Amino acid sequence: MREDLKTQFQRDGFIVLENFLNEDEVKELKTAGDELAMNVPKESRKCIFNSTQSNQSKDKYFVDSGDKISFFFENDAIGEDGELKVAQEKSLNKIGHALHILHPSFYKVTFSDKVKETCYRLGMEEPLVVQSMYIFKNPGIGSAVIPHQDASYLHTEPMTVMGFWIALEDATLENGCLSFIPGSHSNGVHRRFIRNPDSASSDLLIYDKPAQIYSSSGFQAVPVKKGDCIIIHGQVVHKSEHNKSSKSRHAYSFHVIEQSSKYSPDNWLQSEKGFMMLYGN
Repeated sequence: MREDLKTQFQRDGFIVLENFLNEDEVKELKTAGDELAMNVPKESRKCIFNSTQSNQSKDKYFVDSGDKISFFFENDAIGEDGELKVAQEKSLNKIGHALHILHPSFYKVTFSDKVKETCYRLGMEEPLVVQSMYIFKNPGIGSAVIPHQDASYLHTEPMTVMGFWIALEDATLENGCLSFIPGSHSNGVHRRFIRNPDSASSDLLIYDKPAQIYSSSGFQAVPVKKGDCIIIHGQVVHKSEHNKSSKSRHAYSFHVIEQSSKYSPDNWLQSEKGFMMLYGN
């Protein structure tokens, strides 16, 4: 079974594990996400996260969020006066990037035996958990995510990054499920998102190359049911569309890397304390 899973993953660059979380586990994470959304600290910056406009590239709140629970809003949720145009619980794009460390419900799932077993079956020897996110994709305003590779943002030498994307609600064509270019992970890292070496620039984070153009016909939509998990190779190209439906598409996502690989010092996300070992917790 371990070899079958690895073979499929190595061929396509992603794999779907059905019923990865049971009903109670899904409910616990969904409840935790909803409670966080309802209790955004008043002093929290209204930092907008948008993959097409990269508003966050100029915001230190985003850059410093690697070891915190930080809140990022949808562009269409905030008016010109800086106030919310929609209900607070519908306004968020995501929460990140240290839920796996700082919140007991997300810690429990991230460091569960089933996650460890999956990493083992895929050949990981000493995985470290780098970051985690609760993704909302709220109805009507859940923004599109541009075609990208996770290794552009969490680069290692050699490339060892792998993502877990767990659906907490059904992800459909209508509400913006993930889409992949199968096999695209075999073509290397196309560009990187790094800390700007120019300290005088207002752009704290930059891409080192222009965006690559991908044919829309190459993408395969991957709808999944709540509780399913998509394992994502760091170099596979994937995206999601704007949620124009009346239903949200909540998900919990985190990334692991091999301890033996070198985590690039110019990656946008850095941790002064280092990353937690998966198998040791």
